[in-house]
Amino acid sequence: MRPRPLAVFDRLDLLEWQFCQRVTRYSLYRPWRLTLQIASRLGDWPAWVALMAALPLMLPDGGMRLVQYTLTALIAIGVYRFVKTRLCRERPFITYRNGIQCSEPARDRYSFPSGHTLHAVMFCVLVAAHMPWLLPIVMPLALLIAISRVGLGLHYVSDVVAGGAMGYGFALLSLAFWG
Repeated sequence: MRPRPLAVFDRLDLLEWQFCQRVTRYSLYRPWRLTLQIASRLGDWPAWVALMAALPLMLPDGGMRLVQYTLTALIAIGVYRFVKTRLCRERPFITYRNGIQCSEPARDRYSFPSGHTLHAVMFCVLVAAHMPWLLPIVMPLALLIAISRVGLGLHYVSDVVAGGAMGYGFALLSLAFWG
């Protein structure tokens, strides 16, 4: 038996599905779809692992920052998975099979919150605190990752907003604890 999503998600789904439907139509244009797919795949893990691996080379206290970023990411993943598996909001392309096109395989059935956006925002805030010179690279990537989640039909806008808010919160907690 499948868990029942919260009633608030039923209302949000109805409010957001037309917007999601319009946004996913842009994915019919191959260059845009490929851009979103690349951003989404980078947001899976490669961009953030590469960033963390380079920390000891870029910062005098890079070893400590590597521990900070790794622990923050692991805690965020744990909380994110807990929330996602308890709230059980189905992805838009599942709820609206004929109305929203999915242009990228989903890892699971549920969409709330967006883990890609959570990590993109979290690392963006951490980079702003420790390596602001990387923001011209990290910020557009984070924005593209967030857009890709809706544009590829994998998330509602509210999933992305919630993931971003969670990522921001985890980054602030990390900075409060580690500096």
